[in-house]
Amino acid sequence: MSELRVVPSWRHGRARLYVSLPDGGNVAWFDRDASRVNILRQDLTETVLEALAPYLAGDVTVGPPPVPTPAELARLALHPDDDLAPNRPGEALRVSLEREPAAVRRLRPDPRRRALAAEETVGEALDRMEAAGWRTLHSLLLPGADRIHHLLIGPGGLFALHALHAHRRRVRITPPVVDLGRGTHAPPLSRLRADADRAAHALDVEVRPVLVLVDPAAVEFRTPARDVHVIRDTELPMLGREGVVLKPAEVETLYGTARDRHTWLRL
Repeated sequence: MSELRVVPSWRHGRARLYVSLPDGGNVAWFDRDASRVNILRQDLTETVLEALAPYLAGDVTVGPPPVPTPAELARLALHPDDDLAPNRPGEALRVSLEREPAAVRRLRPDPRRRALAAEETVGEALDRMEAAGWRTLHSLLLPGADRIHHLLIGPGGLFALHALHAHRRRVRITPPVVDLGRGTHAPPLSRLRADADRAAHALDVEVRPVLVLVDPAAVEFRTPARDVHVIRDTELPMLGREGVVLKPAEVETLYGTARDRHTWLRL
């Protein structure tokens, strides 16, 4: 038989090496994160292991692919148009800018671009937490034109995050008001709390609201913010250190429910 090919890939946040026949048909794949070789053609097991030998180190499990969990089966059955997982950070703003670019000359930069930059900064930081068992969905539209910028699901629970562009601004917080100076106010904290409550209702689990200030010059709490956690974007990794309240299977089940567009249409 002709030599098998080994092709690297990155799927759903996991590094994989696919082993394929010369005609492109896959016969196995090596999941590096799980240290497992999944064999699709049992008669080619020895040949597959020879092809993967340069990439294997330590203890490696070899066998047929594991049986899909209920959450994985639900994800596979989800129609692509209803799957929110591919949403990029700031997806709604991207669509808005594409449909209605700032064709009219403005005296000031389009505020949507600053908001998009903030969501991208926060989204990239959250996506990096996936290796620690966290899953993130971006730009979740709610009935009534409201939107959850980011939904973080992981061992420490669920968080609804709102990214706020605060570049070199002195932010003063007097709940429910968030003052950015120069007469500029962010959405009230009460709205962030309400959006998190709607997410909790949709998923039937507690969802904690978080306001993420992107690149502020200073943050002043004139009154403690009791209902909403307020952090800087540099402090996002702290969320990953929350105590464990969800098992991996529970995380995947909630993620599978949250990525279905119909979950949010029922609100």
